Amino acid sequence: MYVKCHIMLLFGTILFGDKSGAIVHWKFLPLLYNFARIIQFSWGLACLAHLYRSLCRATRVDCKEMDGPLTLLLTWAWIRLPFLAPIFGNPQVFLITNRWRNWDRENYAYRYNSLAHYRRLLDDLQEGHFVWQAYGIGDIDSDVIPLDIRHNSVIWSTTVPLISFECIEWHASNRVKRQFGLSQGVPNQEQDLGASHGEVLTGPKN
Repeated sequence: MYVKCHIMLLFGTILFGDKSGAIVHWKFLPLLYNFARIIQFSWGLACLAHLYRSLCRATRVDCKEMDGPLTLLLTWAWIRLPFLAPIFGNPQVFLITNRWRNWDRENYAYRYNSLAHYRRLLDDLQEGHFVWQAYGIGDIDSDVIPLDIRHNSVIWSTTVPLISFECIEWHASNRVKRQFGLSQGVPNQEQDLGASHGEVLTGPKN
């Protein structure tokens, strides 16, 4: 029972959090009914789909807040823009995010930096400040990313729509080949998802 409560907490606050900050959508309950089967679901892709949807909504001119798995977005930014991160240096362990697990103990002043401070850092961004090959072979220790993950690159580098309930977003891995040490060509125009991209879980159909 405690494990199930913890998983629901992760859903509502980390993986699929919304702007309420305290509510977990009922749509996850059927998936947790058979507790032994939850390992068969692709939670990582579902989380990524929710992040893409949150980023899409955040681009609207009337949007003032953002939800979704922001820890994932923050980790992405800290890896590729190391001047924003509280701890510098190359990642040494897998999962890579573990490098910031206890960052506040030695970098307590980091949390007092203002929004204007980070905007100024981004405005002063120069060529070479962005880490393009964050996961390229030879750019990180060989044991950081297990070999079985690298060997299955044909799966995680596929350009397909990610589907998680009402969230349908493109996983456009063909646009970020350089981060894996591959040659980046000119990407093709992405397929328009049409009305499917605007699906929401509200109203009578819910």
